[in-house]
Amino acid sequence: MDAAQQEATTRARELQRNWYGEPLGALFRKLIDDLGLNQARLAAVLGLSAPMLSQLMSGQRAKIGNPAVVQRVQLLQELAAQVADGSVSAAEATERMDEIRKSQGGSVLSNTTHTTGSSGAPTVKRVVREIQSLLRSVAAAGDIIDAAETLAPSHPELAEFLRVYGAGRTSDAVAHYQAHQN
Repeated sequence: MDAAQQEATTRARELQRNWYGEPLGALFRKLIDDLGLNQARLAAVLGLSAPMLSQLMSGQRAKIGNPAVVQRVQLLQELAAQVADGSVSAAEATERMDEIRKSQGGSVLSNTTHTTGSSGAPTVKRVVREIQSLLRSVAAAGDIIDAAETLAPSHPELAEFLRVYGAGRTSDAVAHYQAHQN
């Protein structure tokens, strides 16, 4: 790899860190390990071609262009956490991955087949992740923070919203969301 290609790969991985919280290579390897997948199966569940998955993992490509794929990544991350904490068995995980693969990635506010809690309403974390995904699909975290700083003097609440949901941790966004539901 020449210096220009290496620089482009480094830049792509930094963009991925801003958009997705970590480089996609690391994120996808965790999913592969945690869910017992191989790259071909992960690509199939996400709705990506194997070459596209490889390009994203290696940093040859920075961004997942399809919001439905981003949502499937988030669903797989949640599933991996449930497998890790023992609340979902390996057999259930396989079934859930098939559901995720078939999902169209619609908004959690209208697609409740696998995004709801026991009440039938979308879970707080699911709604928060949808907001984060939407914001991060239109701008990098650094740009969102810049916009928040610009808005802060005249619109502090909107600036806080952008910082928390556009560049913050999901747990902080969930706490913010819950605090503002009253």
